Amino acid sequence: MNAEGDLDFRGTLGVAKDAAVGFKTIRLSFTLDTDAPPEQLDKLLTLTERYCVVYQTLKGTPATSVSYRVAAAA
Repeated sequence: MNAEGDLDFRGTLGVAKDAAVGFKTIRLSFTLDTDAPPEQLDKLLTLTERYCVVYQTLKGTPATSVSYRVAAAA
């Protein structure tokens, strides 16, 4: 499997307020050692897109939150 993407490090490093933080695009590709016909490979790709938890999470933009908790003084 190969994963690659595009991002602007200026945003991640906080040096440019107009640059987004995070990836703009993410590309996943697979190298398969198979003699399966193209129809089966197309079906495999369709099922991978449908059932891959990481892919669906990234694609679906789930609700997220950030919080903090102050530890009790000893």
